Amino acid sequence: MQLSYLLALAGHTTQGKQRMRLLVIEDNRSLVANLFEYFEARGHALDAAPDGVTGLHLATTQAYDVVVIDWMLPRMDGPEVVRRMREEHGANVPVIMLTARDELPDKIAGFRAGADDYLTKPFALPELEVRLDALLARASGRNRHRLLEVEDLRLDLTTLEASRDGKLLHLYPACRKLLEVLMQASPAAVTRERLEHALWGEDPPDGDMLRSHVYELRRSVDGPFPVKLIHTLPRVGYRLAAIAKDAHDGR
Repeated sequence: MQLSYLLALAGHTTQGKQRMRLLVIEDNRSLVANLFEYFEARGHALDAAPDGVTGLHLATTQAYDVVVIDWMLPRMDGPEVVRRMREEHGANVPVIMLTARDELPDKIAGFRAGADDYLTKPFALPELEVRLDALLARASGRNRHRLLEVEDLRLDLTTLEASRDGKLLHLYPACRKLLEVLMQASPAAVTRERLEHALWGEDPPDGDMLRSHVYELRRSVDGPFPVKLIHTLPRVGYRLAAIAKDAHDGR
């Protein structure tokens, strides 16, 4: 089916519809090109990853409205990417899985990994669009009040705004991601390895870049305030919690 026909079938405008930021994790270049042409023409923004490892990194370090992911991928398959997104990173962005597998056990496996919807190849682009609209509408209601709170520190996962004691904090994306991981785990400790994976996936940079990001995060979160929330645990990692003064004194 020609792309021009599909555009006409679905209607070439997105008037009254929310613009989406989509992540496409797919190694079929032709399909990716068709998805970009179709959805960009309708006003949406897209990023693409050609393999599972890159896709996991983007999905857990960037903000997307919906993730479109293929089942069969180089380096890490789709179900494993989704499972890690959900279990290791707490990402609840809606996910639709694309696959040529149409047997019921495969569909069940996809849903159990954490996918929200399942579309069998080959498919019509307007059908994918309708399914994405439905996922986005469902997620908008579910995520309307996605708010992390620790003491007087707040992070809104929908607007990505952070504040403490009512004062807006200006955070770089990497610092905001670190704050999200620390707040989700609070008051438990988070290992350096988990924080590095949240920022860089399987390929952390050389040197101690994590320490630099934590330093910047501390300047914003703790610097102007008397009660410090971010604490270093030597040879382990970091934790975010209000710790009583006597705890620091060893009493």
